[in-house]
Amino acid sequence: MNNMTDTVKQLLIINVLFFIGSYFVPQANELLSLHYFESDGFKFWQPITHMFMHGSLMHIFFNMFALVSFGSALEHFWGAKKFLFFYLSCGIGAALIHSGVNYYHFHDGLNVLLSHNVDKGQIIELLNQGKYDTTWLEFISQSELEKMYSSYLTPAVGASGAIYGLLVAFAFMFPNAELMMMFIPVPVKAKYFVPVIVLLDLFSGVTGISLFGGNIAHFAHVGGALIGFIMMWYWKKNQFNQNRWDR
Repeated sequence: MNNMTDTVKQLLIINVLFFIGSYFVPQANELLSLHYFESDGFKFWQPITHMFMHGSLMHIFFNMFALVSFGSALEHFWGAKKFLFFYLSCGIGAALIHSGVNYYHFHDGLNVLLSHNVDKGQIIELLNQGKYDTTWLEFISQSELEKMYSSYLTPAVGASGAIYGLLVAFAFMFPNAELMMMFIPVPVKAKYFVPVIVLLDLFSGVTGISLFGGNIAHFAHVGGALIGFIMMWYWKKNQFNQNRWDR
């Protein structure tokens, strides 16, 4: 904590304030969480604000622990502007990829129902009530229907997408640094540890078999890691001029 950099400290404070504030102003969860972009709950600011919202004490603890651990090292070498640009880009990119996957799942189920002449207005009306017509199960499987409903109705919160971007950047910058999961005290070099974590999330997102617990936006994690990888690869390839970024 003594080596925490200024921007990381400010992000930490903002996240904590948002977390505490959401308990005193419950409406904030509805307004600031990331809703599916075709739903009535979506607002244009949510791809940014959702990064500062968290669903539980453990959720914010692990994200902020990672922010301080990896973010401070990166800000130290990059400076504040470059670090903040990278952090926000990964978080917004994660939101876009998460929303894209939700779009696929929602329209995959919707198109099946529409192809069987189910009225779209009825579908949306029941969706907004969290209900469905049991006759739909004649055309679509229960798991497909659940994916469709979850994609449309479940808002996303958390800095995890941005954090995964930081993990990728850390592995680029310090590939031989040894890391370990909090409950598995076995040190592994960052260049191996980070790809394995991302692949586990990808596996969970594709199969639905979550190794980290329920209610996790796995594709947001993968999306943040992907954006982080693309940015680091681009900067390295083009020998990004750090002097453009004021500290």
